[in-house]
Formats: sequence, C-alpha cells, structure tokens
Amino acid sequence: MPLTQLVLLALIQGITEFLPVSSSGHLILLPGLTGMADQGLAIDVAVHVGTLFAVVLFFWADVKEALAGTGRLLRGRVDTPGAFLALCLAIATVPVVLAGLALKLSGLDEALRSVAVIGWAMLVFGIVLWWFDTRSPAVRPAERWTLRHAAIMGLWQAVALIPGTSRSGITITGGRALGYDRHGAAKLAMLMSIPTILASGVLLGLDLVGEADGAALRDGAIAAALAFVAALAALTLMMRLLRSISFTPYVIYRVVLGVALLVYAYT
Repeated sequence: MPLTQLVLLALIQGITEFLPVSSSGHLILLPGLTGMADQGLAIDVAVHVGTLFAVVLFFWADVKEALAGTGRLLRGRVDTPGAFLALCLAIATVPVVLAGLALKLSGLDEALRSVAVIGWAMLVFGIVLWWFDTRSPAVRPAERWTLRHAAIMGLWQAVALIPGTSRSGITITGGRALGYDRHGAAKLAMLMSIPTILASGVLLGLDLVGEADGAALRDGAIAAALAFVAALAALTLMMRLLRSISFTPYVIYRVVLGVALLVYAYT
C-alpha cells in the first residue's frame, strides 16, 4: 500500500476513534470518495490495535484496577471496585458483540456501508447528541456507574454498528441521557471501547489467519504506530477540553458533514 494512503488511514482512524464523529464512517468514505483502493482487513485490524493501546495507556489506572478485579469476578466475587468495574464493562459489551455477530452472519454489515447511510447517521445521531448534551442534567460522575446503567449504555453502544453513528458519540449520548457529566460520560465511553475494540479486533483477525505476508505486517506495524500516536493525542485533547466546553463543536461538524454526504449521495 502506498505510504501516503497508509499514513492518511492511520491518522483518520487515530483521530476519529475516540472523538464523537465516527471513525468507521470516515474510513469507509475515504476510498469511496477519493477513489483509493480499500485498505482491507489487515489495516483495519492494525489501526484498531493502535487505538486500543492508546486508550489503555490513557486510562491505565482504571484498566489496571479492572484487570485486577477480573480475577475476583471469575471466582464469583464482586467485592472490590475493580471487580465491579470489570462486571460493568462485561455487561456493557454483550449487546454490541451479539449485534455485531448478527450483522456479520446476516451480511447486513456490508449493506450498511453506503454514503447515504453514513450521511443520515452523521446527521441524526449528531442532533441526538446535541439534544441530550444540552438538556440532560450533569449530576453523576463516572464513579457512580451502576449495573443498570452499564446495560443501558451497552444498548446505546450497539447502535454504533450503523456506520456514521460513532461508537464513542452514541455511548456518550447514552451517558448524558442518564445524567452523567460530560467528563464522566466520555470516560465511561472510552473504558467501554477497550473490550469492544478488543472483540472487534479478534473477530476481524480470525479472517486474516494465514493470509498475512511480510509487506502486510510491515504496513500494519506502521499503521498501528501512527494510529496510536494520533489516538492518544486526540483523546488527551478531548478529555481536557470537556472540562470547559460542550460537545457542540463536534455536533456542528457532524451536521455539516452529514448534509454534505446526503447531497452527494442523492445527486
């Protein structure tokens, strides 16, 4: 793959994975609107690995706590904050895994990869994010997560399988609808991304077993490294800005892009 396309793909994935603007939608649009060749599964897996390492590093204290609690959870004990966090993350991940498997087995995942679908999702779910962000109370910090709220946010996350929705955007929307403050909703959405990205990477990786060659591994390593740096920078900036601004700038971007894509799709 040309180095220019590789860099572009990695930067797009890294920057948009954790911002509420849909990384999958942007990755689908790139070859569709520019005429570039589709990047293929190997690069998709690589950039997801890069973004996974970025979010794990950024939230390492919480990840370490959840990992420590996972052992206790597997023994049927939910008697520490880490075990409770691990249980919440597991519950929140179930809906998207089941929905993802259903889409893949039915073939509907490919049917949804169109400019029109991405345009509508960008527009509609951008407005939904704005609605709940500006009208919901901000009274709950991330530390007050509950099993019920984990299940509800998990259902919101499953909607992100529609390209253009944004996994982070829709889970943040769910968190704000439940009354979590902006920083708390974003933190929970980012923590939820870890098992989700991991499950997605494993699922995609199974399709690549035995197919990777030296060139593919080299391209994948470059893409993963660039995606890691871009994702860590974007995540750091967003979490800092959320202490002083709302999600409205992202909503404006989504609406403008959504309208432009719909005009393109229907004309």
